[in-house]
Amino acid sequence: MAGRLKAPTGRYAGKSAEERQAERRRRFLDAALQLFGETPGYRGTTVAALSEAAGLSTRQFYEEFRTLEDVLAALHLQVNDWAEEAVVAAFAAARDLPLADRVTAIFRAYAANVTADPRRIRITFVEIVGVSPRLEEQRLARRARWIELICAEATAAAARGEAAPRDYRLAATAFIGSVNGLLHDWSAGWVDATLDEAVDELVRQLLGILRPPGWEPGRS
Repeated sequence: MAGRLKAPTGRYAGKSAEERQAERRRRFLDAALQLFGETPGYRGTTVAALSEAAGLSTRQFYEEFRTLEDVLAALHLQVNDWAEEAVVAAFAAARDLPLADRVTAIFRAYAANVTADPRRIRITFVEIVGVSPRLEEQRLARRARWIELICAEATAAAARGEAAPRDYRLAATAFIGSVNGLLHDWSAGWVDATLDEAVDELVRQLLGILRPPGWEPGRS
């Protein structure tokens, strides 16, 4: 299909066309979270099944999306946006805390958000992988945003004398891999630990990167 079908305009049942479109889109994404994040998964879902789960028609699907891949792309961005919003709020609330407490608060907020619903973990770490070059690019681009966030915070901490001054990009990239792997494995039941214990381990790893052996706070 070359493009989406044209959606109806005007008001209906007290809602504008834009409001109805937003509601349909939300219902499709809610249904996708259920089907892609549980059974049968993205690869086992059809447009007809997704439309039925959303309580909408296939015609309405094509008014919002061209393909199921478009739905997965939108859902992946939404799940990441939820986590990013939680982290930004944690940053703001913890900005005056010591570095160790600040890092702990931020990672607890992130972990609580992404693990609150196991379907979010599956969308972020499983269903999105290997679907297409386009979605691989999107996945890596969103991961790059997390890397940039860590680098920015690490650089700011170094400027305040809380962390060692260095280029943190390589270390942040490696650390994000640890975060994704550990939280995925924890969610899958492959890690014999509580979520707090998993977060504490990640915090220890990050503090070890920020404050390597031999370096002391306040030293440049």
